[in-house]
Amino acid sequence: MSDDFNMSMRKFLKQVGVTSQQAIEEAFRKAGGTEGKQFEARMVLTVDGVDLEHVVTGTIKG
Repeated sequence: MSDDFNMSMRKFLKQVGVTSQQAIEEAFRKAGGTEGKQFEARMVLTVDGVDLEHVVTGTIKG
């Protein structure tokens, strides 16, 4: 893969990570009462123009 591809992909993934963390933290603050609870999370990544649908699942502990 080209350097441009690698740089743009890393930039996108960094943005996904940072903005996703911010969104999760805000949702937990708004929800309140999440301490000691577990929440199932799912992230779905799609890329227009290529046949990609990637699903990541996990648990977030409050």
